[in-house]
Amino acid sequence: MDNEKVYAMKFSKIYPLLVAKAEKKGRTREEVEQIICWLTGYQVPEIENAVNMSVAYGDFFQNAPGLNPNRKLITGTVCGVRVETIEEPLMQEIRYLDKLIDELAKGKPMDKILRG
Repeated sequence: MDNEKVYAMKFSKIYPLLVAKAEKKGRTREEVEQIICWLTGYQVPEIENAVNMSVAYGDFFQNAPGLNPNRKLITGTVCGVRVETIEEPLMQEIRYLDKLIDELAKGKPMDKILRG
């Protein structure tokens, strides 16, 4: 899938998938929201608004109120690609979230997931 298709996907379609991935492994929606808030600077009501307004996934990240500077400490692979080597900045932000949700689903403690 090319980057533009990913950016155009609706956050309202992605968000439930993130939550389902976490819940399937015994984690919670609240933990997913905590990760998204930490990464992007959004508050929970703003996340809910983005879901209800069908915001594009790319726009969700481009309009983030405050990307966490510690997100650059996120390393590892998602779909076989090292997140720290992704050159497209917007795709890297999206993959950071994917990586954090993967860590959550694998049982990693929240204090380790939320770097710094």
